[in-house]
This record gives sequence, C-alpha cells and structure tokens, in this order.
Amino acid sequence: MTEVRQCAWAARSPEEQLYHDTEWGVPTHEDSILFEFLILETMQAGLSWTLVLKRREAMREAFDGFDINTLAAYTPVKEAKLLENPNIIRNRLKIASLRKNAVAFKQIQAEFGSFDAYIRAYTNGASIVGHWQTEADVPAMTPLAEQISKDLKKRGFTFVGPTIVYSFLQAIGMINDHIITCPCYERLTK
Repeated sequence: MTEVRQCAWAARSPEEQLYHDTEWGVPTHEDSILFEFLILETMQAGLSWTLVLKRREAMREAFDGFDINTLAAYTPVKEAKLLENPNIIRNRLKIASLRKNAVAFKQIQAEFGSFDAYIRAYTNGASIVGHWQTEADVPAMTPLAEQISKDLKKRGFTFVGPTIVYSFLQAIGMINDHIITCPCYERLTK
C-alpha cells in the first residue's frame, strides 16, 4: 500500500498549506482569477511563495482588486505611490509590469474572446497530469511553458519567463503536478 502524503512544499507555512489544499492545481477558467494568478506569479519571481501569500490581501487592496481595466490604466504616478506601500512587494519592474500585462491581457481577450480560450488552446482544453513520485521529479519548466512564454513576450507581457509560466500553468490547473501520494492528486485527476 502506498503511503499517503501530500506535497511537501505545502507544509512550509499555514498560507501555503491552505493554498495547496484549496487552490493550487484546481482548474479555473475565470479570466479575473487567471489574471490574479498571473500577477501573483510575477510578484513571486525570485521570492518565496510564502511571502507572496502573506502579502496577497495587501496586494489585492493596493492593486485595486486585481481589476484588469483599472490596472491597464495605471499611470507613473500610481506606480510611484505603490512603491511607497510597505505591505506589498515593492519592485519597480514588477510594479511596472502590472500595467503592461493588463494591457496585453486585454488584447488577448479581444482577439480570442477570453484569456482562458487563448491559454487552454495550447492543450486543447485538457489538463496535463504529472505522475510524479516525489517533488524532485517535478520539472521547473517544460517545452510547453517555453512556447507560451515566448508568445506572451511577443504580445507585450513582461515577467513571463518559462519558469513563471510553468508555475502559472500549475496554479490554474492546466497542469496537475501534485505528487501521486498527495490527496489532491487523486481528487484533481478524477
């Protein structure tokens, strides 16, 4: 009988445990949630996921509820004000990416009808299931993530390297990378 154990990374903090158990890898198709996850993955670059989750609500408030239209209209004055907020991740380039990525996101919505339609076309709407024994088996990126990253960059997105894109695909449930002994693995593969 296989020992039941969850993905080890989730035990690092209460925030990660809750995120792992309720959000990570759960397929979502709502553009507003997809955009939020894209922002969170951008903010995480080079930092711990625990830090991002601890500052998530402060970022939600500071970033106007992650509203795509509002973020697309951000000005240099608004960006400068955000850089003064000690409760969020204050990286000048990441803050500037909010507007750029919102504008590019809206352009994809206009072209494809929704960001979900655009991103899910890469897998014909299916979720990819990893069959990983341990977390060490899970890749940091894949050719699919590299392909999407390249296209997003061409479309004007920033902070969308292959590793960030792969993390995004995991977060939104396009890829199920829960290890096979994790209770979430079975729940999400049914």
